[in-house]
Amino acid sequence: MTAPVTAFVALGANLGDAARTLRGAFAALAALPQTTLLRQSSLYRTAPVDSSGPDYLNAVAAIATTLPPLALLQALQSIEQAAGRERPYRNAPRTLDLDLLLYGDTRIDLPELTVPHPRMEARAFVLVPLAEIAPERVPAALLAAVAGQAITRLADR
Repeated sequence: MTAPVTAFVALGANLGDAARTLRGAFAALAALPQTTLLRQSSLYRTAPVDSSGPDYLNAVAAIATTLPPLALLQALQSIEQAAGRERPYRNAPRTLDLDLLLYGDTRIDLPELTVPHPRMEARAFVLVPLAEIAPERVPAALLAAVAGQAITRLADR
């Protein structure tokens, strides 16, 4: 049996009841085969980055999984589709967005998947919740570099 890998998934939503959608996405991650939800961050409110529409709610989940990276990606896309995700154009407002940020220490460079996520180090809405649940994965210099991006931690998970 393959040893589980710790992977980190970014969650975001800015259409409909985003908080409810993110809570449902945490549950869906926990229900994936060969996967255990290890930790989940608080929810954070952020303005859209390279996007439009209402403010986003964002979070990060840590999972232990034996799913291979592409199978995990397909599972994440299935969760998005179940939440009504549509992709009418790049960076469109969305009911749910799930991005595979890290898959252990594995580097992946495929047309359909790049890990570590190529834009995660420039986005407070990824780094701040990631630092909440895995501070060892986020160097202080990266947090300092995004300190000017507005992000608000919500009191309720």
